[in-house]
Amino acid sequence: MDHTFDEFVRARGDALFRYGVVLTGNADDAADLVQEALLRLGDAWQRVVRKDDPEGYVRTIMARQHISWWRRRRRERLVADTPEHGYTDVRLDGDAGLWAEIGGLPPKQRAVLVLRYYEDLPDVEIARILGISPGTVRSQVSRALDKLRIQRRAMHMEEV
Repeated sequence: MDHTFDEFVRARGDALFRYGVVLTGNADDAADLVQEALLRLGDAWQRVVRKDDPEGYVRTIMARQHISWWRRRRRERLVADTPEHGYTDVRLDGDAGLWAEIGGLPPKQRAVLVLRYYEDLPDVEIARILGISPGTVRSQVSRALDKLRIQRRAMHMEEV
């Protein structure tokens, strides 16, 4: 592997980690996701760097790997263990409540919101990354936004 791979990891590693946290909802899974994606990127580095889009390639790997993980895990019985330390991305403008609400969405809905609003990707690109149709992207975004609106209304009603 040449030095350009190391330079890429140093330059974009933190951004990839933040992307992983937004996708997975926690720092531990994000670290695993980034590590797995960078291993795969390293294996394909010479081919990917020639196409001049290594970050797009690794983000696609991360999104697909995340979808693969939650498909496997959705049959598991999950428990609500609270982590000792939370993570808040500064790009959410300090709105920890919004971060918690997004983190509470089902993984597929969270993934489409992250790719659409955080990564600013069009529906066709999101569909390609996640291996779903553009119509499914739009329906998942709609469902996710509906859930967030309902949660916000409920919180507002509790405050009143």
